[in-house]
Amino acid sequence: MTQSAMLRPAWTPATIALMVLGFIAYWPLGLAMLAYILWGDRLGNFKNEVNRATDSMFSNCRRSSRPVHSTGNVAFDDWRTKELERLAEERRKLDAMRDEFDDYMRELRRAKDQEEFDRFMSHRNRPAPTTDVSDLNNS
Repeated sequence: MTQSAMLRPAWTPATIALMVLGFIAYWPLGLAMLAYILWGDRLGNFKNEVNRATDSMFSNCRRSSRPVHSTGNVAFDDWRTKELERLAEERRKLDAMRDEFDDYMRELRRAKDQEEFDRFMSHRNRPAPTTDVSDLNNS
């Protein structure tokens, strides 16, 4: 977990207290906290998608608005072109690794949720302990 995400979007005492304080101070703050608790997990994927779209849009703008000028030194220009291609490839690799990690974390969350659900179902389906009627009559 990163330092910027101090609160998990879940029903914890801290998030509930912040929501109540938000409603007391100014109702839209409480409503915003409630929305964060309910839909906060979905914000990570949305943020990643927006960041990728913005990055690609601005990288295309940068390339088209600022053409690569020759410095007059062919060796330097060749080296710069190769380095830019290498950096672009590294960026693609990092993006792919980030996607793999996001998929891995999503699968971990799904597995944890499945385990908790299975535990709940096994607890729920357990037969209730029966009391003997003769024990009640003897009391």
